[in-house]
Amino acid sequence: MTVTTATSTATAPNPVLRVAPAAPAAAAAYFGASLAFHADVSDVASALTAGGDPGFVVLDSRSTESWDQGHVPGAIHLPTALIPEQAERLLDKSVPVVTYCWGPGCNGAARAALALAELGFQVKEMLGGFEYWAREGFAYETWEGREQRVADPLTSPVDSEDCGC
Repeated sequence: MTVTTATSTATAPNPVLRVAPAAPAAAAAYFGASLAFHADVSDVASALTAGGDPGFVVLDSRSTESWDQGHVPGAIHLPTALIPEQAERLLDKSVPVVTYCWGPGCNGAARAALALAELGFQVKEMLGGFEYWAREGFAYETWEGREQRVADPLTSPVDSEDCGC
């Protein structure tokens, strides 16, 4: 955008580059750390359906009503408020835990991950939560049984199981 005044012409900074990108080393450190703290829905589903022990457990930190409405098959149900008193009885500290809640608009999975980390558990948050699990077309369980939706083409490729990420 060019701003013209009676005395000068100046170019306003591009909104994307108004704050300069981080140096490559800083970006590598940030994104590397991010991957240590997060897993995406597609990777979690792939690991759970590959057969054998995936090497982690999935924990749904939502209420019982939310759990009944739909949850990842094989997940452990432990609402965030109950983590301090029940986590050590239900989980093994030598097995990483992947937490999830409703979706990207909810920070319940982050709160659950924090509570678990404070107790000494290795933990990652599943980005997208239950919302993206269902939107990407992965099967889920409800109080009535197993369900599955058609994948949303805005979140998952139509003609491929792999998005290429």
